[in-house]
Amino acid sequence: MPGSLYETSNLDRGGSNRKKKIEEFSRSSREKIVQSKNKMFSKFTSILQHAVEALAPSLPLQEDFVYHWKAITHYYIETSDDKAPVTDTNIPSHLEQMLDILTQEEGERESGETGPCMEYLLHHKILETLYTLGKADCPPGMKQQVLTFYTKLLAHIRQPLLPHINVHRPVQKLIRLCGEVLAAPTENEEIQFLCIVCSKLKQDPYLVNFFLENKSKKPETRSPGGAEGVKESVLAPDTGQAPAEEQAAAAASSSSPTSNNNNNNNYNLVTSLLNLTKSPDGRIVVKACEGLMLLVSLPEPAAAKCLTENTELCELLTDRLVAFYKALPQSMDPLDIETVESVNWGLDVYNLKEDAAVFAGKRALISFLSWLDYCDQLIKEAHKSAAAVMAKAVRERFFVSVMEPQLMQTSEVGILTSTALLNRIIRQVTSEALLQEMVYFLLGEEKEPEAAATVAQNPLRHRLIEHCDHLSDEISIMTLRLFEQLIQKPNQHILHSLGLRSLEERNYLENKPQEEREPLENGQPHDAVDLEEDPLFGDDLPPDSRLSGSDWLSSSPPQSPDHSKSEGKTEVHKIVNSFLCLVPDEAKSSYHVEGTGYDTYLRDAHRQFRDYCGICQRWDWRGNPKPFEKCNLEIPFFEGHFLKVLFDRMGRILDQPYDVNLQVTAVLSKLSLLPHPHLHEYLLDPYINLAPGCRSLFSVIVRVVGDLMLRIQRIPDFTPKLLLVRKRLLGLEPEGINIDHMTLLEGVIVLEEFCKELAAIAFVKYHAAASSSP
Repeated sequence: MPGSLYETSNLDRGGSNRKKKIEEFSRSSREKIVQSKNKMFSKFTSILQHAVEALAPSLPLQEDFVYHWKAITHYYIETSDDKAPVTDTNIPSHLEQMLDILTQEEGERESGETGPCMEYLLHHKILETLYTLGKADCPPGMKQQVLTFYTKLLAHIRQPLLPHINVHRPVQKLIRLCGEVLAAPTENEEIQFLCIVCSKLKQDPYLVNFFLENKSKKPETRSPGGAEGVKESVLAPDTGQAPAEEQAAAAASSSSPTSNNNNNNNYNLVTSLLNLTKSPDGRIVVKACEGLMLLVSLPEPAAAKCLTENTELCELLTDRLVAFYKALPQSMDPLDIETVESVNWGLDVYNLKEDAAVFAGKRALISFLSWLDYCDQLIKEAHKSAAAVMAKAVRERFFVSVMEPQLMQTSEVGILTSTALLNRIIRQVTSEALLQEMVYFLLGEEKEPEAAATVAQNPLRHRLIEHCDHLSDEISIMTLRLFEQLIQKPNQHILHSLGLRSLEERNYLENKPQEEREPLENGQPHDAVDLEEDPLFGDDLPPDSRLSGSDWLSSSPPQSPDHSKSEGKTEVHKIVNSFLCLVPDEAKSSYHVEGTGYDTYLRDAHRQFRDYCGICQRWDWRGNPKPFEKCNLEIPFFEGHFLKVLFDRMGRILDQPYDVNLQVTAVLSKLSLLPHPHLHEYLLDPYINLAPGCRSLFSVIVRVVGDLMLRIQRIPDFTPKLLLVRKRLLGLEPEGINIDHMTLLEGVIVLEEFCKELAAIAFVKYHAAASSSP
């Protein structure tokens, strides 16, 4: 029957398939058994060899060393299986023994003396041969073994090896193999090797010139792959002498930096580390960043130039900074940005669930701040020329390209977030070069005095200062905080740009002849009072508020030579009283509350002024005001855009929210603390004769007080309400019913406290000048 024949045919075919499968399974099983036996035999041979070495009489070190090296070379001559992993051979054991012998030999000899084993390694170019074996990765895993051998050799041998041509040349070649493949199985060994090379260069920076390779040098000829190529390299006759072209290349690489054209140099050590910073393994990335930190700090100018001109270091720093910034949420709470814990690169430990629970975007913010910290530290540690180039790259590729559009946008939410982030960046940056570039980005590089017609010359600077007087109180407060942070940074251009350049000619003063000025009696004003007799400044001050002259820095502004000491005391007494008496008694409330007197500001003013003096002492600031005869008083005075906005804000202190007033007065008090005679005169001297149309901080406050006196008359029970508001602000009274004119009352309290603060600053500055004068 045809049907039965068909069925019989199918059965035969099925039986044939099963037979084939059984044969294949049987063959693979036999192969596995053979491999297992070979592996066991290899391990048994290794154990047996160790036993024989332990029982056999010890050979001289050199013979032992040569024996182990020959055992490795014989493996390549005798083996026919180049697919077995290196761990199934005795090669790792022989390499370990060679390292132990070299370490032992060095320990038995005087420091700096090269023993016969080391001589053999150098003369027979063993490192070159090992490099070839590692490059071919034959047997599989050999690259890992070679990297480990190099790393341990450089780490354990104390004598300098890198100056030897038969060391630094193979090291240089091995460096090129590192970072070639992302997430390679040898990444850990690669980074260990690169880091030990970096640490050796840190110990002897001149050695870095060996690693600046000339691009025009002939590329290395590729060795034949597989076991045959390796055999050829192992069996090649080795005279210990480099061929002529290799000698020429080595001579070129070790020549002095002055004879090198840096544009033709490769810095493969940096390139390999940069490749490894892209690893998915965070530990590898941190190690690579540490290696780069060591390299940028080397004092060799040729290396610094090559680092910035012939590697992608600047691109890595800026591209990653931009990527982290763009990963941030479009909207973030400024308080979250301000209060997130300080971040050190490489040390940020995080938990995604916990971070997300605190606020959205916390992980992204920490990543950004962490990388910013790395960029800042790298630039801080870098050679000066390299630091300048890296900082400029951050300015152009991050601040200008990414941050400026964010700060110039019209969305209030976007402005608030970007300003808060900028404030955090300013707070975190400590490197001089990066701070300088950031300041130029924010304020421009102009040094000449401002004019009212040119305030918009720098659009970003103009916009930021205008944001101090924004319709949104949140934006105003955040921008004022930004400028308060900026004023405290150790950079002279900040203060010059924001205020000093407009005060340089002192043309805020009226240019009157000497005979028209107020006459003096016995060299003093007619109403002078001896400061020693005043209870406020006498010796009966409590110990915690009396200021010790021994702590003051010599950089504090000295007393003017045309003023006697007693006159100085009278002047400061008058100045202090002028500020303390500005607010009328009916508008004062602090004397009703204990612990809110003027002396509470003395300690803070003392500390802050000392800190400012420490910052400013290396700047070329004058000790005394510029003489009148040298000032150009004919130029019309413009206080500058920044001071104009602050004075305008100060003039509206009675009509602004409490938090805005606190921030405006905080910025003005920081400016008043600066030890510059023109700023001191303009902000803290109530007795200067202002030129027509000019205003000073004191004159602005006088106008505010005049307005206050008129408004007090229209508010019933003004003083009790004022006292209640103060107690509520101090937490001494619970929140109760709403009080009329709350904004005005809070403004009066801030005004009174600000006047006390200015009085304390004036006194502290006088005391510093008196202590430092002979």
